[in-house]
Amino acid sequence: GKKYIKHGNVRDHSFKCSHTFETKNTMITFLSFYSHKKIRNSSSRHFSFSLQINPQHTIPTLLDGDFALWESRAICIYLIEKSGKENFFPKDPKQRAVVNQRLYFDMGTLYQKFADYYYPQLFAKAPADPEKFKAMETAMGFLDTFLGGHKYAAGNELTVADFSLVATVSSYDVAGFDLSKYPNVAKWFELCKETVPGYSINQAG
Repeated sequence: GKKYIKHGNVRDHSFKCSHTFETKNTMITFLSFYSHKKIRNSSSRHFSFSLQINPQHTIPTLLDGDFALWESRAICIYLIEKSGKENFFPKDPKQRAVVNQRLYFDMGTLYQKFADYYYPQLFAKAPADPEKFKAMETAMGFLDTFLGGHKYAAGNELTVADFSLVATVSSYDVAGFDLSKYPNVAKWFELCKETVPGYSINQAG
Protein backbone atom coordinates (compact mmCIF):
# COMPACT_ATOMS: atom_id res chain seq x y z
CA GLY A 1 0.00 0.00 0.00
CA LYS A 2 0.90 3.65 -0.04
CA LYS A 3 3.15 4.86 2.75
CA TYR A 4 3.96 8.28 4.13
CA ILE A 5 6.59 8.57 6.82
CA LYS A 6 7.87 11.52 8.81
CA HIS A 7 9.91 11.32 11.93
CA GLY A 8 9.73 12.98 15.35
CA ASN A 9 12.29 14.19 17.81
CA VAL A 10 12.29 12.25 21.09
CA ARG A 11 14.40 14.86 22.85
CA ASP A 12 11.83 17.67 22.61
CA HIS A 13 8.77 15.42 22.44
CA SER A 14 7.57 16.92 19.16
CA PHE A 15 6.25 14.49 16.58
CA LYS A 16 4.62 14.61 13.18
CA CYS A 17 2.17 12.38 11.30
CA SER A 18 3.97 9.12 10.85
CA HIS A 19 2.50 6.39 8.66
CA THR A 20 -0.48 5.73 6.41
CA PHE A 21 -1.15 2.54 4.48
CA GLU A 22 -3.90 0.39 3.03
CA THR A 23 -4.93 -3.09 4.13
CA LYS A 24 -7.94 -5.00 2.81
CA ASN A 25 -9.30 -1.86 1.17
CA THR A 26 -9.15 0.05 4.45
CA MET A 27 -7.03 3.14 4.93
CA ILE A 28 -5.23 3.08 8.27
CA THR A 29 -3.38 6.10 9.62
CA PHE A 30 -0.85 6.34 12.41
CA LEU A 31 -0.92 9.62 14.27
CA SER A 32 1.92 11.07 16.28
CA PHE A 33 0.75 14.03 18.30
CA TYR A 34 2.65 17.13 19.24
CA SER A 35 3.40 17.64 22.91
CA HIS A 36 0.67 19.17 25.13
CA LYS A 37 2.58 22.43 25.47
CA LYS A 38 3.12 22.89 21.76
CA ILE A 39 -0.52 22.14 20.93
CA ARG A 40 -1.91 24.45 23.60
CA ASN A 41 0.27 27.24 22.29
CA SER A 42 -0.60 26.65 18.65
CA SER A 43 -4.04 25.10 18.27
CA SER A 44 -6.47 24.30 21.09
CA ARG A 45 -8.80 22.73 18.51
CA HIS A 46 -6.05 20.33 17.41
CA PHE A 47 -5.31 19.49 21.05
CA SER A 48 -8.98 18.77 21.80
CA PHE A 49 -9.29 16.60 18.69
CA SER A 50 -6.21 14.57 19.55
CA LEU A 51 -7.46 13.93 23.10
CA GLN A 52 -10.77 12.68 21.73
CA ILE A 53 -8.85 10.15 19.67
CA ASN A 54 -6.45 9.13 22.45
CA PRO A 55 -7.02 10.50 25.96
CA GLN A 56 -3.52 9.36 26.96
CA HIS A 57 -2.04 11.51 24.17
CA THR A 58 0.62 8.90 23.43
CA ILE A 59 2.38 7.65 20.33
CA PRO A 60 1.91 5.68 18.21
CA THR A 61 -1.86 5.98 17.74
CA LEU A 62 -3.69 4.17 14.95
CA LEU A 63 -6.86 5.33 13.22
CA ASP A 64 -8.83 2.79 11.18
CA GLY A 65 -11.94 4.65 10.10
CA ASP A 66 -13.61 5.66 13.36
CA PHE A 67 -11.64 3.09 15.39
CA ALA A 68 -8.68 4.38 17.39
CA LEU A 69 -6.04 2.24 19.08
CA TRP A 70 -2.79 3.01 20.85
CA GLU A 71 0.06 1.04 22.46
CA SER A 72 2.42 -0.26 19.77
CA ARG A 73 2.18 -3.96 20.62
CA ALA A 74 -1.61 -3.88 20.60
CA ILE A 75 -1.47 -2.10 17.25
CA CYS A 76 0.87 -4.74 15.81
CA ILE A 77 -1.48 -7.56 16.82
CA TYR A 78 -4.51 -5.71 15.45
CA LEU A 79 -2.84 -5.16 12.08
CA ILE A 80 -1.67 -8.78 11.88
CA GLU A 81 -5.14 -10.13 12.64
CA LYS A 82 -6.83 -7.69 10.28
CA SER A 83 -4.46 -8.43 7.43
CA GLY A 84 -4.76 -12.19 7.85
CA LYS A 85 -1.03 -12.68 8.51
CA GLU A 86 -1.82 -15.16 11.26
CA ASN A 87 1.55 -16.87 10.99
CA PHE A 88 2.94 -13.84 12.84
CA PHE A 89 0.56 -14.43 15.76
CA PRO A 90 -0.11 -18.19 15.95
CA LYS A 91 -3.52 -19.50 17.02
CA ASP A 92 -2.20 -22.47 18.95
CA PRO A 93 -2.74 -21.52 22.63
CA LYS A 94 0.74 -22.56 23.78
CA GLN A 95 2.55 -20.93 20.89
CA ARG A 96 0.51 -17.75 21.30
CA ALA A 97 1.19 -17.75 25.05
CA VAL A 98 4.94 -17.73 24.40
CA VAL A 99 4.55 -14.89 21.90
CA ASN A 100 2.53 -12.92 24.45
CA GLN A 101 5.10 -13.61 27.17
CA ARG A 102 7.85 -12.20 24.95
CA LEU A 103 5.74 -9.12 24.20
CA TYR A 104 5.12 -8.47 27.90
CA PHE A 105 8.79 -9.09 28.62
CA ASP A 106 9.70 -6.51 26.01
CA MET A 107 7.30 -3.91 27.39
CA GLY A 108 7.80 -4.49 31.11
CA THR A 109 11.44 -5.54 31.31
CA LEU A 110 13.68 -5.07 28.27
CA TYR A 111 12.40 -1.69 27.09
CA GLN A 112 11.62 -0.54 30.62
CA LYS A 113 15.22 -1.08 31.75
CA PHE A 114 16.42 0.86 28.70
CA ALA A 115 14.11 3.73 29.62
CA ASP A 116 15.09 3.60 33.29
CA TYR A 117 18.76 4.05 32.41
CA TYR A 118 18.71 6.43 29.44
CA TYR A 119 15.64 8.64 29.90
CA PRO A 120 16.82 10.40 33.09
CA GLN A 121 20.05 11.23 31.27
CA LEU A 122 18.23 12.50 28.17
CA PHE A 123 15.38 14.42 29.75
CA ALA A 124 16.58 15.35 33.24
CA LYS A 125 20.33 15.63 32.57
CA ALA A 126 20.86 13.11 35.37
CA PRO A 127 24.16 11.24 35.69
CA ALA A 128 24.35 7.63 34.52
CA ASP A 129 23.32 5.15 37.20
CA PRO A 130 25.56 2.03 37.21
CA GLU A 131 22.89 -0.05 38.95
CA LYS A 132 20.38 0.74 36.24
CA PHE A 133 22.95 -0.22 33.62
CA LYS A 134 23.39 -3.57 35.36
CA ALA A 135 19.62 -4.03 35.21
CA MET A 136 19.79 -3.49 31.44
CA GLU A 137 22.49 -6.13 31.18
CA THR A 138 20.38 -8.56 33.19
CA ALA A 139 17.37 -7.95 30.95
CA MET A 140 19.44 -8.52 27.80
CA GLY A 141 20.78 -11.69 29.38
CA PHE A 142 17.23 -12.96 29.77
CA LEU A 143 16.60 -12.39 26.07
CA ASP A 144 19.82 -14.18 25.24
CA THR A 145 18.55 -17.16 27.25
CA PHE A 146 15.14 -17.10 25.55
CA LEU A 147 16.86 -17.27 22.17
CA GLY A 148 18.97 -20.31 23.03
CA GLY A 149 18.26 -23.05 20.52
CA HIS A 150 15.76 -20.96 18.55
CA LYS A 151 15.97 -18.83 15.42
CA TYR A 152 13.46 -16.31 16.69
CA ALA A 153 12.17 -14.97 19.99
CA ALA A 154 9.23 -17.37 20.37
CA GLY A 155 10.53 -20.38 18.42
CA ASN A 156 11.77 -21.01 14.92
CA GLU A 157 9.21 -18.86 13.12
CA LEU A 158 9.08 -15.09 12.83
CA THR A 159 6.30 -13.59 14.98
CA VAL A 160 5.05 -10.26 16.27
CA ALA A 161 7.29 -10.79 19.29
CA ASP A 162 10.30 -10.31 17.02
CA PHE A 163 8.79 -7.14 15.54
CA SER A 164 8.52 -5.61 18.98
CA LEU A 165 11.77 -6.89 20.44
CA VAL A 166 13.92 -5.91 17.47
CA ALA A 167 12.76 -2.30 17.80
CA THR A 168 13.90 -2.31 21.42
CA VAL A 169 17.19 -4.07 20.72
CA SER A 170 17.92 -1.64 17.88
CA SER A 171 17.51 1.17 20.43
CA TYR A 172 20.06 -0.52 22.68
CA ASP A 173 22.35 -0.86 19.68
CA VAL A 174 22.04 2.78 18.63
CA ALA A 175 22.73 3.84 22.21
CA GLY A 176 26.05 1.99 22.08
CA PHE A 177 25.13 -1.01 24.22
CA ASP A 178 27.52 -3.90 23.48
CA LEU A 179 25.44 -6.73 22.03
CA SER A 180 28.49 -8.89 21.32
CA LYS A 181 28.37 -10.10 24.93
CA TYR A 182 25.09 -11.81 24.10
CA PRO A 183 25.80 -14.17 21.18
CA ASN A 184 22.24 -15.42 20.75
CA VAL A 185 20.90 -11.87 20.69
CA ALA A 186 23.59 -10.74 18.25
CA LYS A 187 22.84 -13.60 15.86
CA TRP A 188 19.08 -13.07 16.09
CA PHE A 189 19.48 -9.31 15.61
CA GLU A 190 21.34 -9.80 12.34
CA LEU A 191 18.69 -12.28 11.18
CA CYS A 192 15.91 -9.84 12.01
CA LYS A 193 17.57 -7.10 9.99
CA GLU A 194 17.14 -9.33 6.95
CA THR A 195 13.75 -10.90 7.67
CA VAL A 196 11.56 -8.51 9.69
CA PRO A 197 9.26 -6.60 7.31
CA GLY A 198 9.88 -2.87 7.50
CA TYR A 199 13.07 -3.08 9.52
CA SER A 200 14.71 -0.44 7.34
CA ILE A 201 11.84 1.94 8.21
CA ASN A 202 12.54 1.43 11.91
CA GLN A 203 16.21 2.25 11.32
CA ALA A 204 15.34 5.40 9.43
CA GLY A 205 13.24 6.54 12.40
